[in-house]
Amino acid sequence: MRSLFLRILLWFGLAMIAAAVASFFIGVVAERQARDIAPLPLIQAFGVYSQTAAEILDRDGAVAAAAYLQHVGQASGIHAVLVDEHDVEVSGQPLPAGSHELAKRAREKMAFVNELSGSRPLNAQAVRSPRGAIYVLIAQDEWRPGPGVSGRLRPGLFRFTLFALTRSLLPVLLVGGVFCYWLARYLSTPLEELRGVTRELSDGKLTARVNEKLLKRHDEIGHLGRDFNVMAGRVESLIEAQRRLLGDISHELRSPLARQGVALAIARRRAGAEAGSALDRIEREGERLNEMIGQLLALSRLESGTDGLKSVKIDLSSLIHEVVEDADYEARSRERSVRVARDEPSEVFGVPELIRSAIENVVRNAVRHTEKGTEVNVSLVTELVNGARLAKVSVHDHGKGVPENSIAEIFRPFYRVEDARDRTTGGAGLGLSIAARAVRLHYGTIKAANAKDGGLIVEIRLPVEVNESSD
Repeated sequence: MRSLFLRILLWFGLAMIAAAVASFFIGVVAERQARDIAPLPLIQAFGVYSQTAAEILDRDGAVAAAAYLQHVGQASGIHAVLVDEHDVEVSGQPLPAGSHELAKRAREKMAFVNELSGSRPLNAQAVRSPRGAIYVLIAQDEWRPGPGVSGRLRPGLFRFTLFALTRSLLPVLLVGGVFCYWLARYLSTPLEELRGVTRELSDGKLTARVNEKLLKRHDEIGHLGRDFNVMAGRVESLIEAQRRLLGDISHELRSPLARQGVALAIARRRAGAEAGSALDRIEREGERLNEMIGQLLALSRLESGTDGLKSVKIDLSSLIHEVVEDADYEARSRERSVRVARDEPSEVFGVPELIRSAIENVVRNAVRHTEKGTEVNVSLVTELVNGARLAKVSVHDHGKGVPENSIAEIFRPFYRVEDARDRTTGGAGLGLSIAARAVRLHYGTIKAANAKDGGLIVEIRLPVEVNESSD
């Protein structure tokens, strides 16, 4: 269970139920302990009824004693039987279960005794008749007070039923349930709001702040909201300063590079053939620097989220074919190739320039690192993940791969694997970071993994709308 609201509600509810059940059982136990010593009116009634029955039996016989006990049952609710010293019911009535043992105990104590362990408790009173015979009056626990007799014993007092428990707990559960729901909502709702704001901040919305209603709270949650706003403000200022610095430096470097290009052209005309190789090297480094500056500017625009580009429906299959065609043309000059290994028509909604840039940067990176004489395979398939249909673009090169401890780092700006640091193959370390940012702006994911047959596989997943023709 991952929801804090449900956890709070469940635990408070269970605690409330446990307390109610414990109170119920404590009440039952206390009432049962109170019954271990029978109420005085009941003892007095048994004493009177048993002595009178014994006297009538000695004087008028068993029929008269049975008639008397029947009258007592109608008047008081005590439906009793009278047994002699041999546990024989004097009027021929059947004895309740457990009567023999209870009668024995009553005769030994010559007093009132009861048995509470059965489903229907038994009460017994031993008495000596005028002729000296010992009789025991036995009755099950169904007594109710007659006129002039105080006290009352409820029928089946110790019979525990689900109905009794439910009836006792239902009001507590209703009232407590409402309280627990309110308390759980009171505690979890502001945390949900904080979670939403943190998600906005992590998605790049640097202006995300906790609302004023939450900030007015004077508890720990209110303090957390205020601290979050302070943190978010500092993060926004730092990132904005970094972006401005990056953009300013990139723009300022363009002018010296342009002047360097003009000076290089003049130097070529004036220099001899022996300076050609050095000038070529200067030109290549200038082009590399110019490309890096372009990538920095692109990354800066992506990070700022102020591109102002319009999102439209994109035919992803056609876009990939265009990217592969351009990349293959460049790769063949390096004795490599690029081809589409699999293609499933699909459409995504986004900014075409950004989607193209993401795929193109991944493909170019693969061309740069695949071995000579090999090809880069690009595939496009659709898949269903947790009920959402996604387009998966896979780019598989046949290079040396990436160390496992570096796979998660290759999407960071300026990060390059140690093996790719030589200037002949290694780039500036910005292509994959640009691709990652462009993919995230389209609510997609990008990840890399080493292939079993060698090389690196980079997978881009984007929300997709499948063409009807592909169904």
